[in-house]
Amino acid sequence: MTAYICLFVVMVSVLTGCGGLSYDMAYNADSDISSFNVVSGQNTGTATPFAANLCVVTDNVTEGTDADMTQATAAVLFALDNNEVLYAKNVHEIRNPASLTKVMTALVALKYGSLNQQLTATNSVNITESRAQLCGLKAGDTMTMDQALRILLLYSANDVAMLIAEGVGGTVDHFVEMMNEEAKSLGATNTNFSNPHGLTDPNHYTTAYDLYLIFNEAMKYETFSEIIQMNSYQTVYYDKNGKEKEFDKSTTNLFIQGRYNAPANVTVIGGKTGTTNAAGHCLMLLVRDVGGSPYISIVMGVPSTDELYNAVIDLLDEINK
Repeated sequence: MTAYICLFVVMVSVLTGCGGLSYDMAYNADSDISSFNVVSGQNTGTATPFAANLCVVTDNVTEGTDADMTQATAAVLFALDNNEVLYAKNVHEIRNPASLTKVMTALVALKYGSLNQQLTATNSVNITESRAQLCGLKAGDTMTMDQALRILLLYSANDVAMLIAEGVGGTVDHFVEMMNEEAKSLGATNTNFSNPHGLTDPNHYTTAYDLYLIFNEAMKYETFSEIIQMNSYQTVYYDKNGKEKEFDKSTTNLFIQGRYNAPANVTVIGGKTGTTNAAGHCLMLLVRDVGGSPYISIVMGVPSTDELYNAVIDLLDEINK
């Protein structure tokens, strides 16, 4: 009997982490069950799940809420302090992200590039898609990574996304590989990027939940957090002959512009917009309540600008309940 008791104690010790093993829980969005995999033999004393510091949602969370997300194809509202899911609609359904893609572009650039890195445009910046947002780069133009990231996130310039991609990845294709590797490392397993800007491509897709994972990671970088709060940006870069070229634009975020107002007791800190015909109108935001607690909201696929911002306002009002 004593031998059986000892064996039981040893088994319990291993399973609870008291036996000196550290674990990583792989989250599966299609299941309520997660599996443990041994990743370290260090004596950490606890089993650490993959999503220990993340909001986790496997299904719609709309019961008991008043948010009208009829016009949105997907929407989420997460309270970051306690990892609470306040609202969720179609968060694991594959969507076209449009320029929300640029959050990942910025994340990879910040992780593998440097802010003082000098970038030189090639012919890859010659984007001809109708209505594509552009800075106006030409082959031979130069600017720093710091300038490029500000134009990328504030003005959502697609040509600048190509500039950054080549500067960091060597080639655009290699940079896109880096984006997809980063997505997988964050657990964004329902994501596949085919470009660094978000212009429509059938092989370019993600989900609202994966975008939350990417946005949450990007906010760990001080430069990213600073840029998404900016109202406007003015700078000078140079053409191939060293002649100055001016850039002076306002943010595409209409909350930051002051054209729309968040609900009472909610402050919009910053975020990223995205719009294409395929994706509709999209917006991800970092906001804070009256006590300073942070929240992430993402709304995707709304037919028009006005409907998008009204939907976001309605969603953010859940924070006051």
